[in-house]
Formats: sequence, structure tokens, C-alpha cells
Amino acid sequence: MEETLFSTRIKRPLADRMRPQSLNEVVGQDNVIGDDAPLGRMLKSGKITSFILWGPPGCGKTTIARLIAEHTNLYFEQISAVFSGVADLKRVFQYAQERRANQGKGTLLFVDEIHRFNKSQQDGFLPYVEDGTVILVGATTENPSFELNAALLSRCQVFVLNRLNEPEFEILLERAEKEMGKKLPVDAEAREFIKTIADGDGRYILNLAESIWNYAQPNEIFDKDAVMKIIRSRAPVYDKGRDGHYNLISAVHKSLRGSDVDAALYWVARMIEAGEDPKYVLRRLTRFAVEDVSLADPNAVTQAIACWDTYDRLGSPEGDLAVFQLAAYLATAPKSVGVYKAMHAARETARKTGSLMPPKNILNAPTKLMKQLGYHEGYEYDPDCEDGFSGANYFPDGMHRVKLYYPVDRGYEREIKKRIEYFDKLRAEKQRAKAQKEHNEN
Repeated sequence: MEETLFSTRIKRPLADRMRPQSLNEVVGQDNVIGDDAPLGRMLKSGKITSFILWGPPGCGKTTIARLIAEHTNLYFEQISAVFSGVADLKRVFQYAQERRANQGKGTLLFVDEIHRFNKSQQDGFLPYVEDGTVILVGATTENPSFELNAALLSRCQVFVLNRLNEPEFEILLERAEKEMGKKLPVDAEAREFIKTIADGDGRYILNLAESIWNYAQPNEIFDKDAVMKIIRSRAPVYDKGRDGHYNLISAVHKSLRGSDVDAALYWVARMIEAGEDPKYVLRRLTRFAVEDVSLADPNAVTQAIACWDTYDRLGSPEGDLAVFQLAAYLATAPKSVGVYKAMHAARETARKTGSLMPPKNILNAPTKLMKQLGYHEGYEYDPDCEDGFSGANYFPDGMHRVKLYYPVDRGYEREIKKRIEYFDKLRAEKQRAKAQKEHNEN
């Protein structure tokens, strides 16, 4: 009997055996569950409200939900929107009501892939969330703003979980080596490749590491090519609802970013042939157009919308050509993440300075009081200025000018970079002239 139990135990997947036993062991999510982070502060307060965990696969959503239930002494109930329907939900809510009435114990209901419930099913949660029958924790890989209805979303906080990065992957691999009692049999290049191919997914890297241990012969050390063979042998089946789906769209994305048009077309074909919804591919390609190509080729997003519109008009199979056309266009387009980085820098700056008012001179003054307060006074209308540029300050008073956008020196952004440098030079000249004028007047 002991031997059977032991055999069962060791057959548990490595990723399952390594599930964190406390929130402190969760890797890469201190921005959400750290002591000073929003969810961390909620836990310290002891007042748990319903929330949504939004993040990529393998970032720890299920683990965090389970640990929070243990931390708060709530009964943990888990369902998946992939396998559950209305009857399952009714049963969960009934048990939660009985548990609350008879035991005085609350229920944390974790709903994996909550975005897969339709709008009417999501409405079914509302009365039970409102009256406290359940604390709802939803997990989704999709943007809640688009996939969850407004009524449910308004009753939940949204916490954004991070994709894991290479240092965090290294932590997981070292923990795996400790669990297995031996080093992962790969060379340095293959180890870095494993972190790259995992693409932010902690579960994937642990499953891949376990496969490498299973395949390796005594004293065998795998190189990158050997690891690639294992990857190919592990994923012959494409499940568009789970890992295969994310692995292939990641391959599309990386091939586009690497300007490998043939590889990009191949991976798109793999997805389409496996039955993926072309609209999903088009949505990801459109995101790529604004994130990775952006202003290096401003026509990329126009192409994306046009190809998407073409597919909507034609449908499959005729419209599939538009998907491949867009993939080819984006793969061969110049790339820049200048605007993407600028967006994050701008948001971070806005969070730090969010209470500062705009300069009064650039505010409209539709009332007499606002005019008396100096609104719009001294405003310079740029088109009337020499060079069509006033060089005025548009940042809040008392805030130093910050540089947020750094265009790259390729594609159309090369021209944008020249314009910005020209405006920067003009601004400096006009500010010097203004300072000199004020000095002379004084």
C-alpha cells in the first residue's frame, strides 16, 4: 500500500508539486501581493472584497486565489468557465448560502477563465456578490474591460499580474532543481533559450524542465537544438483554449518582431489550420501593429484595420488571405516600441504628479471669474507664431519638463525624430530669448 501511495505521489507533475505554499513564495507578483501593494494591503486589513486577477497563463492566478482563501479562512470553491454551466453555478451558490447559514463560514469562489461566461451568465453572479454569499475571484487572460460586463466589473477590483521575466524564471528553475535533487541537464545557451521560449509562463517552463529531465540519459547535457526537439515532440496537438493556443500566438509574435516573414506566415498557418478563429489572430496582429511597429510605419495600423475589415466582409476561407497579407506586412515593416515605452513612462509620471494643475495660460476662460483668476492670460496661438511654434510650456507649473518619447532612427520615426529635435532646438532658443527679454526689462 505504501509503495502505491509513493508511486502516485511522484507522478504528480513538477509544476503541481512546486505550487507555492505561501504568498511569499509566489514569484514575480510583488506589485499586487506585496505588503505595500493593493491586494497585499487588502489582506492586511482583513476585509476581502471581490476582485479579478488579469494576467497571462502561468503567472500564478490560481495559486494566489487558493492562498488568499487559506489566509482568510474562507472556504475555497473553484470552477472553470470552460467546463461549468448555469446548473453548476446554482449548485455552488446554494452550498455557499448553506455554509454561511449553518457554519458562519464565507466562501471564496475562484472562477478560472471567467471571460468565457457569456454576459447573461455573468449577470447571475451579481446578487450573490452583492449580498456577500461569495467573495468572487475571477481569473482571466483577456482584458476585463472588453470581456466582463460593466455591472460585474463595477463590483470587483482588477489586479494586473505580470508576465514572469528571465530572473524570475531562474528562481523557478533553481527551485525545480532543488525539488528534483539534481541540476537541469542543459548547457548555458539552452538554459537561456528555455527562459525565452517560456514567454512569461511559469507553468510552461516547469513542464518543459520536467520533460528535459525525463528525456535525458545519464550524464547527457542538452543543447538548444535538443531542447527544440523536445518542444516539438511535446506539442503535436493544438488546443485553442489552452497552452497550444498561447504557444503558437507567441511564436507568431516573436517571428513578426524578428522580421522573419516566412516563420510568421508558417505559425499563422498552423493556427488557422488548427481551427483558430482568424479574428483572434487579427486582433493580436492589430495589437502588434500599434505596439511593435507603431510610428516606424504609421500605415501598419491602417493595414491592420483594413485587413480585419476585409475578413469581416468576406469571411473564411476567402478572407483568410487578409490575415496572411497583414502578417507579411507587419513582419517586413520597420519596428519601434518608442510609443509603447512612452505610454508607460507617461502613465508613471502621471501617477506621481496627478494633482498638478495645467498652466493657467492654456486653460479656457469662459466665465468672468476665470478671466479674473488669470485663465488663458498670455496664451500664445502657435499657428500665428513665427515657425508656427511658440515654444511655450505645456507641463504643469512647478514641474520640470520630462522626456517621455524617444523615437528610433529607422522607418518613419526617423523623420519624427528629426522634427522633435527641431522643435527642441526652437524651444530652447525661444526660452533663452524670453529669459533675456525678462532680464532686460528688469
